[in-house]
Amino acid sequence: MAAAARALNISASAVAQQLQVLERELGVPLLLRVGRTMRVTEEGARVLPPARKLLQDAGDLRSIAHDDAVAGELRLGACTTPLTGLLPDILARVSTKFPRLRVHIESGSSAQLFASVEAGQLDAALVLEAPYPLPKTCEWLLLREEPLIVLAPRALAESDPLTLLREEPFIRYGRDQWGGWSAEHYLQEMQIMPHERFELNALNAIAMMVDRGLGVSLVPDWAPPWLEGIDVVRLPLPERRIGRRIGIVWSRSTIRMRLVHALLRESEPTMFDRR
Repeated sequence: MAAAARALNISASAVAQQLQVLERELGVPLLLRVGRTMRVTEEGARVLPPARKLLQDAGDLRSIAHDDAVAGELRLGACTTPLTGLLPDILARVSTKFPRLRVHIESGSSAQLFASVEAGQLDAALVLEAPYPLPKTCEWLLLREEPLIVLAPRALAESDPLTLLREEPFIRYGRDQWGGWSAEHYLQEMQIMPHERFELNALNAIAMMVDRGLGVSLVPDWAPPWLEGIDVVRLPLPERRIGRRIGIVWSRSTIRMRLVHALLRESEPTMFDRR
C-alpha cells in the first residue's frame, strides 16, 4: 500500500479506498489482509494479467491520439550481453530525445525473446541473430558483429591460439544457446577435440574462470562492460571468424511502430561496433 501510494503520489488510505471500490465493483476480494501484511487472492491473481493489459492499451490510446509525438510505452526485450553492453547507451539517447517515451524491458534468451516478438508480446528486442530465416512478420537491424577469440590467462599471451585449444583444459561456451553454436562449428571445422572441463552460458563467468587458471575458452569478443580485476588476454584466430551478430528484431504489425522507429534511430550510433 505504501509503495503504491508513493508511486501514485497519494495517501495510503486513498489507495485502500480505491481498492475497496474496485473490489465492490468486481464483487470479489482482490487482496487478503492478515494483520499488517497482504497477499493476492485467487481472484486477484486472475484479474492481474488483464488489468495490466488494460493499462497498456490505455497508454497505446494516448500514443495513437497524439500521433505527432513519440509517447507511450515501448515493450522491449534484451538478452544478457546487449542488456548491459548496448542497451544502456541507447536508452540514454532515447530518454533525452523522447522524454514522454516509457520503456518496459524484459530479459531472456534470444530464442525466448524472438518468440515473444513474433507473438506480439514484445514490440522489439535486442538479441543474437537467429540461426534460421526470420518470419515475414519481423524485421532485423544489425548493430554489432563479434569475432571469435581465444580467451586465455595472461601467462599464455604469447601462445598459439589453436595450440591452446588443443592442449589446454577447455571451458566451453554453452552449446545449448545460439551464442555457443559458432564456437562448436569452428572446433569441428578445425578438427579440434578440446579437453573439456566446464560448459556454461555466461561470458563474464567464463572470463573469471579463465583468470583463475581453470582453462581457456573460445568465445565471441563481447561488448563492454567487462569484469574488473581479471587478467586475461583475447587472442585472435588465424583467420577472422564471426562468433555472433547482435541486433534488433521487431514486429511489423505492432501498433507502436512510431516508438520502434525512435528506438532504431537512436541505435544507429552503435553500428560502428561491427568489427
